[in-house]
Amino acid sequence: MSGAGAGSSGWAGHARGSREYRRMLVALAFAGVATFTQLYSTQGILPLIARDLDVDAATAALTVSGTTAGLAAAVIPWSWVADRIGRLPAMRIALASATVLGLLAPLAPDIVSLVGVRIIEGVALGGLPAIALTYLAEEVDRRHAAAAAATYVAGTSLGGLLGRLVAAPVAEQTGWRIGVATVAVIAAVAAAVFMVLAPRARGFDRGPVGGVAHVARTIARLARDRVLVSLWAQGFLLMGGFVTVYNYLAFHLEGAPFLLPPSLASLLFAAYLAGTASSRVAGAIAERIGIGPVLIASSGVMLAGLALTLVEQLAVVIVGLVVLTAGFFAGHASASAAIGQRAATGRAQATSVYTLGYYAGSSLFGWLGGYAYLAGDWTAVVGLVAALAAIAGAVAVIGTRPPRD
Repeated sequence: MSGAGAGSSGWAGHARGSREYRRMLVALAFAGVATFTQLYSTQGILPLIARDLDVDAATAALTVSGTTAGLAAAVIPWSWVADRIGRLPAMRIALASATVLGLLAPLAPDIVSLVGVRIIEGVALGGLPAIALTYLAEEVDRRHAAAAAATYVAGTSLGGLLGRLVAAPVAEQTGWRIGVATVAVIAAVAAAVFMVLAPRARGFDRGPVGGVAHVARTIARLARDRVLVSLWAQGFLLMGGFVTVYNYLAFHLEGAPFLLPPSLASLLFAAYLAGTASSRVAGAIAERIGIGPVLIASSGVMLAGLALTLVEQLAVVIVGLVVLTAGFFAGHASASAAIGQRAATGRAQATSVYTLGYYAGSSLFGWLGGYAYLAGDWTAVVGLVAALAAIAGAVAVIGTRPPRD
């Protein structure tokens, strides 16, 4: 399996500011919209799904956790496919398949079939996050890889925001099925833009492609790198906490003292814009001072924002959500960019393991958070997420510190 980096075939990468560089970032931004509008399209309307299909909060949340679980399970197989047929063809196949499944999901008659379709959709969607950062690393001048990756992450945050903001108001007026279908149509348009704009790959080195045993050996070798392991852990822990907050926030806000309807509660997802900004800023700072301080600060910022959500005043909750979101995306953008730079070989597998952990955390804690909510309401959810952020900060301290002489 190649996992080759940019420059493996003498290709130095598109220079920052060039036409192809701009096309790539715009294309990947639309790919992020196509992926993340669908991935989280049900998150802002979980109370509506729960009531319509007569299930509890944790079961309704499986429409999110099931999708991210399918994605997590698929990222390493997708990286293998991409090594065989190329990054760009694999991403095109993934987006086309996911778009079809996204259009089928609203037709599901019950929660079992809905979750089933969403799991398969997640498997298809796994082809984009599994490959996009590797594609970037191979096609962009190495000096600007971190900034380019941060731009891509910012685009994914916009995609997640769009899906949530569109689905909830449409669903409140017409039902959750129409809300999800509307998001799927938007995703189809974004996927078509990606197909047209994405420049052909020039840095991909096919090389010898091994089987499962070769993938396992590559990952085992990468796992001996303390810094890489700490970066993988950031995705698992921070994403797990972040998705848990957004999964159950709508349930919290529709109760006393807030009493917000889904359409108004969904507007809080505009906090994602803080992530769009912090992704870019964190990528630039990490290039100057290193990854460790940025990751540690990101965990601290998340904890501060989380504490504010405990205050029973909507304005304070909004501020807390903005702060938490900014902290999460700063950590995610920095860690994901550092993966591609740290892994001199086996880059595709290193990125895929990070993505697997990222969405495994989303699936596991996004589901378990429902039982925390049922057992202890919002305070228990905050306790769970605070523990995850604190552990992430500790791992960053230990994993990224310079080795002793």
